[in-house]
Amino acid sequence: MIRIDGSYGEGGGQILRTAVALSAITGEPIEVVNIRANRPNPGLRPQHLHAILGVKELCNAEVEGAKVGSTLLRFYPHEVRAKHVEVPIKTAGSVTLVLQALLPVMTFAKSEVSFKITGGTDVPWSPPVDYLKHVTLFALEKIGITAEIEIRKRGHYPRGGGLVIGRVEPWEKRKELVARTFNRIESFDGISHSTNLPSHVAERQVKSAQEHLKKKFPSSSISISTEVGKSLGPGSGIVLWANTDVLRLGGDALGKRGKPAEVVGKEAAEELIEELEPKHAVDKFLGDQLIPFLAFAGGEIWVSEITKHLLTNVWVVEQFFGKVFEIEGRLGEPGKVKVVEKVFL
Repeated sequence: MIRIDGSYGEGGGQILRTAVALSAITGEPIEVVNIRANRPNPGLRPQHLHAILGVKELCNAEVEGAKVGSTLLRFYPHEVRAKHVEVPIKTAGSVTLVLQALLPVMTFAKSEVSFKITGGTDVPWSPPVDYLKHVTLFALEKIGITAEIEIRKRGHYPRGGGLVIGRVEPWEKRKELVARTFNRIESFDGISHSTNLPSHVAERQVKSAQEHLKKKFPSSSISISTEVGKSLGPGSGIVLWANTDVLRLGGDALGKRGKPAEVVGKEAAEELIEELEPKHAVDKFLGDQLIPFLAFAGGEIWVSEITKHLLTNVWVVEQFFGKVFEIEGRLGEPGKVKVVEKVFL
């Protein structure tokens, strides 16, 4: 049994998500201790629990300690099975964070896996679902993974109620990913959305984002669509991405009561501009998401920033497989991640 210290590094739910995913993939039982020990509300939260239960379904695992507030989890996996998985998060818990645990496991099934997840699609402290769909999955396609996500309904904090469905095909041919620097930005795209709010909110977010991107990239093509709908509660947000000659880099922002739509658009544009500044092909958000997949695919990525999330994910992967990665760069600065010992399973 592999023992994982859940308080290591950034000490959040990511340790748990990656550890449970790799346990299912390898068939190795794990014990995760000190789960989120340094957080104001230690232990498993509902969204972490749902991620565990989703992976449990995929590999028919036996689990101890799977309850809200638990700081100890034991996970005994069996073979990953192709099936339809439903994860009903009854809060605004992040759909995308649950998918961070499920996606790697789904790729190791012997045939297609489908899923349906309800919860928060656009909530603080987690990747927006549009980022996952248009940036993360675009990168995963480069290494041979075929996955689709459809956003049926938005779910904002605090009500949730979003609905996302999708499917993942078996990862049959693993392709190395080499993504160092980009030479050119081909265009900008994005999605500005709002629910239970006047349509001009999403439109003003677009106008503000376009204005700020045009200042920096005056000759670039910028196409940002708007989506206005209904959900359990009001909310808005915008996700932008730059299409480069290598991958896509993203930036996003969420609206909230009292925050002008113009500020939301500006924040997303400024975040994306900052990610593009080092000319590294992988943004800081995608960097840590790619780590578990990169271990099996091999290759090298240059990231706009070495984050605690990235370093923590590297650490978790290496608890299973020993030395896999070589990292060049300091925390908070642009850096390089190279696979030195690819994992063969």
